[in-house]
Amino acid sequence: MKKQLWIIVLLMSMMSAFFTITAYADDSEEILASSDFDDEDEDFEEFEEFEEFENNEEFEEFEDDFLTDEVNAETEDQIERARVLEVEEPSGPENEDDFYSEVLTIKIVFLSGDRRGEEVEALNTITGNPSYDFDLSPGDRVLVNTIELQGETQVHVVEYLRDYHIYVVLAIFLALLVLLGGKKGIKTIFTLAFTLFLLLRVLIPGILAGYSPIMLTIAISFVITVTTILLVGGRNIKSYAAIIGVLGGVLIAGLIAYIVGGQINLTGLSSQESIMLLYIPQEVDFNFSGLLFAGIIMGALGAVMDVGMSIASSMEEIRLVDPSISTKKLILSGMNVGKDIMGTMANTLILAYIGSMIPLLLLFTAYEDPFISIINMDIIATEVIRALAGSIGLILSIPLTAVSTGLLRDKLKPQKVSLTSDEVSDQN
Repeated sequence: MKKQLWIIVLLMSMMSAFFTITAYADDSEEILASSDFDDEDEDFEEFEEFEEFENNEEFEEFEDDFLTDEVNAETEDQIERARVLEVEEPSGPENEDDFYSEVLTIKIVFLSGDRRGEEVEALNTITGNPSYDFDLSPGDRVLVNTIELQGETQVHVVEYLRDYHIYVVLAIFLALLVLLGGKKGIKTIFTLAFTLFLLLRVLIPGILAGYSPIMLTIAISFVITVTTILLVGGRNIKSYAAIIGVLGGVLIAGLIAYIVGGQINLTGLSSQESIMLLYIPQEVDFNFSGLLFAGIIMGALGAVMDVGMSIASSMEEIRLVDPSISTKKLILSGMNVGKDIMGTMANTLILAYIGSMIPLLLLFTAYEDPFISIINMDIIATEVIRALAGSIGLILSIPLTAVSTGLLRDKLKPQKVSLTSDEVSDQN
């Protein structure tokens, strides 16, 4: 029965992936067919003009010199840690309305690299814009960029040094997992590391290599869900039911976002980061609608996994306390637990998305834009669909998990399959 269950879970994920990818491929073919033919003549004329300019000898000389300088600059740039020793106070603009730019000279000491311990002068550019300026004081730690230009070395401040404090908070987080979670806390650390590995070493490089973000996200979501739940919860009814509920809820959230996003023409280009992807050196032809779909699935996966595992664990504890409870009562108990979780977790997703948009909402409120204009903006509609689709997937994972737990309890032998680590210790 365990093999059959694994086959069922695998088939569900494969079928959902197949239908999603098929729908995406059909839409992509239609879009490409309608756009390529319309712009073919215009692109061809532009290409001929560029080809004539490219064959010009002056252009070839300029290109060779530019590429040579670019390669040299890339190989000679170095990013190092440093500490500020002395600073120069800015004079400030003469007129508040004038454009202001001032280059200050500061004294730093290198904290890393071949020049560690060496004291040098660095440049700190001030523009009057707090989002770009660095208000430095002696003792501040910064990142500096060392540039070799025509035999001269220039050191520029490029960012505050923040990684040390990030590592401290990370260490506290890991320590709390081990102290409060014990063995399961250690397992959680391994699952987190595995999840980060899949995201940073598989998903991101795969998308940059031109693979479908939809297919990659579905496959990685399946692997993350199965690995995390089985490693933390063990091989039992609780884990199998949680996997079914989580995968079902996440895929439903993704399909809702994909279908609705296509109907209301969400471009996936609502953020500045997405627009910047158009100009990266890899020249990847991104499917931004697919990236939006992938982001919604990944954003909802954590919350849905939390809900699915909580309900399955609660139902497992109820069964252990009362082994004679009927399947119907067990499912109803799981639904009651899910109702309590549903309100708080739905708020969690909504608040998380709204929290990231507070500056934008303040901007709209300050300029008193009408609601009909705000709700129809691409960036607002994208975040609303993202939050609502994730919340719908979260809500639907509750009955999926509860019903799966009840049905699996009847299909599998409890004394063999649903035996948890606590029960084993009690018997010993």
